[in-house]
Amino acid sequence: MRISTAYSFDSSISTLQKRQADLSDAQMQLTTGKRVNVASDDPVAAARAERALSTEARSDANQRGLQASRNAMKLSDSALTNAIDLLQDARETMVKAGNGSYTDGERKSLALALKEVRSQLLAVANRPDGGGGFVFSGQGSSSPPFIDAPGGVRFVGQGGEAQGASAEKLALTVDGELAWLKAKTGNGVFEAGAAAGNTGSGWISSGSVTTPTQVPYPAASGATPPTYSVQFDVTGGVTTYSILEDGNALVSGEPYVSGNGITIPGRGMTVNVAGAPASGDTFTLAQSNNTLSVFDTLDKAIAALNSTGMNNGQIQQTVNSTTTSLDGLLSNMGAARSAVGESLNRMDSIEGRIAELKLNAQTDRSNAEDLDMVQAISSFQNKQTGYDAALKSYSMVQKLSLFNYVNP
Repeated sequence: MRISTAYSFDSSISTLQKRQADLSDAQMQLTTGKRVNVASDDPVAAARAERALSTEARSDANQRGLQASRNAMKLSDSALTNAIDLLQDARETMVKAGNGSYTDGERKSLALALKEVRSQLLAVANRPDGGGGFVFSGQGSSSPPFIDAPGGVRFVGQGGEAQGASAEKLALTVDGELAWLKAKTGNGVFEAGAAAGNTGSGWISSGSVTTPTQVPYPAASGATPPTYSVQFDVTGGVTTYSILEDGNALVSGEPYVSGNGITIPGRGMTVNVAGAPASGDTFTLAQSNNTLSVFDTLDKAIAALNSTGMNNGQIQQTVNSTTTSLDGLLSNMGAARSAVGESLNRMDSIEGRIAELKLNAQTDRSNAEDLDMVQAISSFQNKQTGYDAALKSYSMVQKLSLFNYVNP
C-alpha cells in the first residue's frame, strides 16, 4: 500500500491535535475539580447534578424561611411573656381592691394602676415584628391589628397565622384575636355571676366541677345550653334559696349558710355564695364561651373600681369575677405561649431534616460531577506523556521528505 507524504503529515497533525484536546480537557478537570464541566461531558451525570443542585437551592430557601419563623416566634414568646407578667400585675391589683377597709378614693387609685396596665398591654398587643408587620397580626396586616375604639379594643387584623414559604408548616405570626380576645369565660366550663338588680351584699364564687360526667356543658351541637339560677328569699329573718333550670325548679326552700357550697343537683356543679343576699337576689350559671377579652375585662374592672357607694358584697363580686376572668386570660395566654414554645422546639427537628436533605443533595451532586483527583492526576500525566511523544513523532515525520535527500 502506498502512503503519501501528505497523508503521513495529516495523520500526525490529527493525532497531535487530538492529544492536545485530551490534555486540555484533563487540565480543565484538574483546574475545576469537576469531572463534568458541561452537559456533553456526561449527560446522565449532569442531569443528576442539576437535580441535586435544585434540591440544595430548596433547602437553602427552607432554611431562610425557618430562620424567619424562628425570629418571629422568639418575638412572640417575648411579647406573650410580657403580657402574662402584666396580667399578673392586674390580678394582684384586683386582690388589693378586695380589702374591705379601702375607701372609694383608694379603689380609684387602683383603677388608675389598672388603666396603666391596660395601656401597656395594648402596646404589647400591637408590637411590631421588625419587618413591617406585627407579631399578633394573624394572617398579616400593615397597620396595628388592635385599635382602641369607643366601644373597646377591636381586632382589625386577619384571623389565623401567616405561614412561611416552606415545605414545613412555619408560622410567622400569632393569631392575635385568639390570644387576646377569645379566652374561655368563667372557670372554663361554666360562668357564674350576679344579676344586675341584686340589692344585697352576697357574692358568688367561680364555682367548680364535682362530677364531670353529669355536667351539661358543653351542650350538644345545635342544642341550647341550659341556664341555672340560684334565687334567694328572706322571710322572717330566715334566708333560703331555690335552684332553677331554665326557669323550672330543681330544689326549693333550701336553708342558706354563708360560704357553704351550693350544688346543682344531678348536674355535677358546685358554687359558693357568701355574704347576705337580699330577698329576690339571683345568681346565674351558664355555659362558658370563647368571648373573654383582655381589654373588656380590664375596662369593666376599671369602671367598677371607679364606682362609688358599692357595698361589700358588690366589691367582692367585682373582685371575684375579675380575678376569675384574669385567671382564664392567663391560662389562655399560657396556652398561646406553650404553642409558640412547641413551634420553637419543632423547628430544631425541622432544621435537622433540612440539613440532612441538603447534605444528601450535596453528596449526590459530588458523586455525579466531582473528580477523583488521584486518578485525574495520573490520567493527566499519561496524556502529557502521550502529547510529548506525539510532538517528537511529528518532528521526526516532518523531515521524511524526498527533497531533504535531493537537496544539495
